[in-house]
Amino acid sequence: MTLAREDIEFIKAHLGEWLTEQSFAKPPAVYEIELRERMVRVEEELRHQRELIQTILVQMDKRFDAVDKRFEQMQLNMDKRFEAIDKRFETVDKRFEQMQLNMDHRFDAVDKRFEQMQLNMDKRFEAVDKRFEAVDKRFEAMDKRFEELTRRLDRFMFWSFGLTVSVGALVVAAIRLWP
Repeated sequence: MTLAREDIEFIKAHLGEWLTEQSFAKPPAVYEIELRERMVRVEEELRHQRELIQTILVQMDKRFDAVDKRFEQMQLNMDKRFEAIDKRFETVDKRFEQMQLNMDHRFDAVDKRFEQMQLNMDKRFEAVDKRFEAVDKRFEAMDKRFEELTRRLDRFMFWSFGLTVSVGALVVAAIRLWP
């Protein structure tokens, strides 16, 4: 429910009376003075509150400025630390690259050693192969000698057997012919 303009004016006109009617112990003039004193005190208190709020706002601004400075300082410190970490990572990267190069050189050296060892082993195996070839030739010569010896023994046995059979036949013929 909204109040009409007439109602608002009526309330304004009679508000003072109604308030004084409520205060039976005090006459309206005293009450009015008391109200004025209260209003003065309220205004003074409001002024004091405004001053306090302004001081608080100024202090808050100072504190916010200090916090902003701290954040800026922290940001600068963090940036410096991150730059230091970046530099450390760069040095670590350089060390890893150097280590990689050293390892590559070492592996190359090991590869060369293995190649050299392989060449040496190949030469030794070739020398051993040559020795085995010489030994094979000796064994072949020995085989030829044994074959020749076997052939000679075979002839000797054949001749010995033939001679024995011939002598046996002559002995048998001589015993038969001998009366």
